[in-house]
Amino acid sequence: MHRTIVFLGPSLERSAADSILPDAEYRPPARRGDILAAVRDGATIICLIDGVFHQDSAVGHREILSAIKAGVQVIGASSMGALRAAELDTLGMEGIGEIYRMYRSGELVSDDEVALVFDPDSGLALSEPLVNIRCTLKNALCDGIIDAAAHDAILAAAQSLFYPQRTYSRIISVAEGSIEAGTRERFAIWISDHSCDQKRVDAKAALEYVKKIITGEGEPS
Repeated sequence: MHRTIVFLGPSLERSAADSILPDAEYRPPARRGDILAAVRDGATIICLIDGVFHQDSAVGHREILSAIKAGVQVIGASSMGALRAAELDTLGMEGIGEIYRMYRSGELVSDDEVALVFDPDSGLALSEPLVNIRCTLKNALCDGIIDAAAHDAILAAAQSLFYPQRTYSRIISVAEGSIEAGTRERFAIWISDHSCDQKRVDAKAALEYVKKIITGEGEPS
């Protein structure tokens, strides 16, 4: 019998998580020591999606390895989970999703890529993670909304901001001197319906993966 504990915050709304994995126990973004607490509470599967970064002590590598050594299946995706999985997948942690792949390949390096500010009461994101901005800009370039120069200018503007300040309106404002007005306006209109939320996509993929483990359907293709 599986007991699944999922650490989830702004990457995916609880209602969507429940629709995929209703029997899991959901806990807030993980802090240092929370993985070991989940092991003590009898978890057989731990799915680490969200975790704290700068506002508190982050989940440690040793506690994840201790959980794995105790026989717990530890899966990571989307945010802190993707970062830790890329660091520990050769030692037994499992990674799911595109963000995990990007960290694993070295395309992403810093935890700044997935960091954001969120409302602790509602769990809603108040800033945009850089990895989502990267994916959005890639799609905008492919759709012909921006050219390569505008792509690079907007990305540079986003990177220049401290992560709590990363909103699309602020990023476009910072990039104002590098991009013509028409391009800025076209991009601002386009993102209202086409911004990419890769963290949400990967969080759902991780829960679907856990569901397949629990139901015995095998690993997803």
